[in-house]
Amino acid sequence: MAVNTMKAPPDNRRWPLLWRTIFLLTFFVVLSQVVIYIWVQRSVKGHFEEMDAEIITHAAFDLRQRLTDFNDQTATSNSSTLTVPADNDHLHPSWRDYDLKKVIADKEGQLLTSIPSRFVDDLPASFNLLSLWQEHHEQQFVVEIKDRNYRAIIIKDHHTLAFIALPIDIHHQYLLQFNRQLSMILMAITLLLVSVAALSVYWGFAPLSTIMQKMKGINPERLDERINAHNMPLELRPLAESYNLMMGKLESNFDSLLRFSDNIAHELRTPIATLSTQTQVMLSKPRDSDEYIEQLHHQHETLEQLSGLINNMLLLAKTQKGLSDSQLNPVDTESLITKLIDYFEMIADERGITFEKKGSFSTVLGDKGLLQRLFANLMSNAIYYAASDSVIIIEATTTSTSTITITNKLAKPLTQSDADKLFERFHRHDQTKAMHAGSGLGLSIVQAIAHAHNGKVSITIKNDYYFQVEVIL
Repeated sequence: MAVNTMKAPPDNRRWPLLWRTIFLLTFFVVLSQVVIYIWVQRSVKGHFEEMDAEIITHAAFDLRQRLTDFNDQTATSNSSTLTVPADNDHLHPSWRDYDLKKVIADKEGQLLTSIPSRFVDDLPASFNLLSLWQEHHEQQFVVEIKDRNYRAIIIKDHHTLAFIALPIDIHHQYLLQFNRQLSMILMAITLLLVSVAALSVYWGFAPLSTIMQKMKGINPERLDERINAHNMPLELRPLAESYNLMMGKLESNFDSLLRFSDNIAHELRTPIATLSTQTQVMLSKPRDSDEYIEQLHHQHETLEQLSGLINNMLLLAKTQKGLSDSQLNPVDTESLITKLIDYFEMIADERGITFEKKGSFSTVLGDKGLLQRLFANLMSNAIYYAASDSVIIIEATTTSTSTITITNKLAKPLTQSDADKLFERFHRHDQTKAMHAGSGLGLSIVQAIAHAHNGKVSITIKNDYYFQVEVIL
């Protein structure tokens, strides 16, 4: 025995629309907040770096000028000892507010002095101005001295090297606190936006629950209930209108189905009751063979009527499902109608009715048997509706579709509203009852066959006496 090793298909159910909307919105809000965070952080950091660079640049310029002046004075006095400024006051009083650190060495890198004087004690043993000058060459750089970060620059003249450093730890601390506060603000904004969006989506989708409740309550007794589309948001009004349209069609089709059920029950009950009564009468007492034969003829006619009714109902059910590709073949409508005219001419001659065919007939794609039944029903009804000694005109026109029109003069007047009812199943107009004892399914079959071929059929009454049926295929 073979074992089915196929795995069950994966669950393709998706998240609810509310959660999907919130997730998508949260993703883009967080993404935008990250971009804003990075941009603001870089902007503030860049601002501090520019400010520090400007301070260092001005301090370097001022110190270079002071060193040059001192060295010039030393050279003029013919002193053999290099003299350098002793503290910040000798250089520029404004730079003292920034806690600038300075280290001055001779051109061989030997330290001469520092400002403040205790700063030299913080320098690491490997500190060498000459090597730093060779590495950075008057370019600003960041250096760490005794667990503190400095932005520094090294300048040089003919006799000295000078190291200028600006502490930037306070900027780092400020940036750290600023980034923490900025993160909290952005998180609060994100939470607020997502909450507002979730609430808005929930309220926005709330009217959908009305439609959902209406759909849950659908039953044959409440098909007349509708949704007030004017109370819906603009975005949901088309949905509410579509729901009302669907319910209208459903109510109409259900009513039509009820009428069809009642009519078919009535149509079947009459011949069956007739057969039952005739059989009981014949069995009530012995009869002659001629009576049995006559009664069998009556029963045979009744059975043929039942068979025709059942065949028509099966044909209606068949056409309701549409046609498959295998059923579609080229059909020459002119040849088809010509054969039908030849057949119906004998019936029409009894009342002096003639046929006239004109126009340009074309070949259509369809089921030949069904199309033959369609035009046969139309021509049969046209004969029984037509006045004696009249002409039935069958005219064809071909554009993007094939249109065939059957026109005849009526024996009795008929209104347009009565004509529209002729497509209803088992509907019999008074004139039809008098002239044609059919089942009332002829034009219903015509309409069903036309729809199965993606076409349509319509009836137009002109001046109450001219009956025109138009078939578009």
